[in-house]
Amino acid sequence: MADAVFLALSIMTIGSAIAALEVRSLIYGSIALMGTLGGIAGFFLLLDSPFVAMFQIAVYIGSIAVLILFTVMLVRRQLIFIKIEDKRRRYAGIGLMLVMMVGLGAVVLGSGIKSIQTDAPPVDFREIGGDFLTYYWPALVLMGFILAASVIGALTLARREDVTNEQHTA
Repeated sequence: MADAVFLALSIMTIGSAIAALEVRSLIYGSIALMGTLGGIAGFFLLLDSPFVAMFQIAVYIGSIAVLILFTVMLVRRQLIFIKIEDKRRRYAGIGLMLVMMVGLGAVVLGSGIKSIQTDAPPVDFREIGGDFLTYYWPALVLMGFILAASVIGALTLARREDVTNEQHTA
């Protein structure tokens, strides 16, 4: 049963990630990003880590992905980017991706992940939550301020009037 759930989550996560990259509409791309992040939360549930899965859903899907979606909907499309087709950019992106994959692979293989003991007792999620609220509260507050500033910036960009040079000289 776990193998079937893993396969379904893998297909959903990879399919949503590809859709987030390839869909022309920014709205549908943002929704596909939410699907990708939801699939990752499902992987955490399969790993018997419900606290991290709920944190993934609350922070990434509930905050960041929704913030991206609101920003895309508030800002006019022509202000977001102007698409420039360039073959060199595509090849540079593929090369950068390969370099990053080799680098991350080297880090994972050199990290000693094979020597991890799996018979250790599980960590209680209440301890993790206590640590978040005791030791890491400044990072959580800072993240809240950054999200609030992002929403204010999106609202400011959405309200911006297009000013021509004639209006500046008058």
